[in-house]
Amino acid sequence: MATLFPRWSDTAFRLALVGLVLLGVGGVVGLFLYVRTPDNLNRYFPVDQPVPFDHRHHVQDDGIDCRYCHDTVTHSAFAGIPSTAVCMGCHNQVWPRSPVLEPVRRSYFTGLPLPWNRVHDLPDFVYFNHAIHVNKGVGCVTCHGRVDEMALVYQVAPLTMGWCLDCHRAPEAHLRPRTEITSMTWQPSGDAKALGRQLAEEYGVRHLTHCTACHR
Repeated sequence: MATLFPRWSDTAFRLALVGLVLLGVGGVVGLFLYVRTPDNLNRYFPVDQPVPFDHRHHVQDDGIDCRYCHDTVTHSAFAGIPSTAVCMGCHNQVWPRSPVLEPVRRSYFTGLPLPWNRVHDLPDFVYFNHAIHVNKGVGCVTCHGRVDEMALVYQVAPLTMGWCLDCHRAPEAHLRPRTEITSMTWQPSGDAKALGRQLAEEYGVRHLTHCTACHR
């Protein structure tokens, strides 16, 4: 009696099963890899702003400290965005008629704030306090990268829960003297680990890894 299916059908069926398994495993692995890519984490993509504010010029050329513009970073959860009155403090004399600065002048005279676009955007269920990190010795460059080398600011750190927890488990490696908080180039001299332990004790740094530290 002739068989209903040809002999090669068993091999084809086995190959199809193997292909389905590999496709399923590949799909899961692919998703795990994708969520860690810069595309998904929005890293290294310069964010356009209503005014082309060049941090390289303001930080490197003019030597402006981060806290001059982000003036609430030491005592508030938010670093703060400078009002146009702060901008016009310089630009009423420096390039006062520049067409590029027209949005700044319009904002200043109308009282309407500039619609800056957020670069670092944590989910609403995550609580982050700038002041506690800065006052405990975590420098701006640790999370924001070399802003002084960016024409348009972009996100450098992944800002994932794992990334935050790595720092919370061993914060000593990321601490610096408070006097060097805004320095983009500071490096510890001598034993970095010993300095980290010393600063952690001096500043009362704790290893906060419980859920309510960030999820409140």
